[in-house]
Amino acid sequence: MKALELKIPPVLLLLIFGVLMWLIDDLLPQYSQHWPWHQWAAWSLFLLGVFLIVAGFISFRRAHTTVDPTRPEKASLVVKTGIYRMSRNPMYLGFLMMLLAFMFKLSNPVTLLALPLFVLYMNQFQIKPEEKALQKRFGNDYIEFYNNVRRWI
Repeated sequence: MKALELKIPPVLLLLIFGVLMWLIDDLLPQYSQHWPWHQWAAWSLFLLGVFLIVAGFISFRRAHTTVDPTRPEKASLVVKTGIYRMSRNPMYLGFLMMLLAFMFKLSNPVTLLALPLFVLYMNQFQIKPEEKALQKRFGNDYIEFYNNVRRWI
């Protein structure tokens, strides 16, 4: 399974899990619900996701470091400012919020099952390898960040 580490760009994973949710909804339409507030929830969570992604991207750009999640060894420093004071992975949290928004858009609670799979995949094959690479590259500076800021929220 090590072959999957840092190989699939997270934005592609967002699309893959979105398609999985759509397939679940298509295969199990009998579980669809009608919630009067589902569109509001979908748009709110989607916008929150976009905000988190953009805030993370801006923090990386301001720090003049790479935003390429498949090449953490190219990072020039540990970003600890902006949104990174609250989450070590705000962009991935943004993707998770977008998937949750899609669940509300589909109005099928069974599609929610894809979200823990997304988190498990991201933790195992993206985040943990990133953390290992950043700790190797930045040592105590990264360890301090790791110990003071939560992985997701």
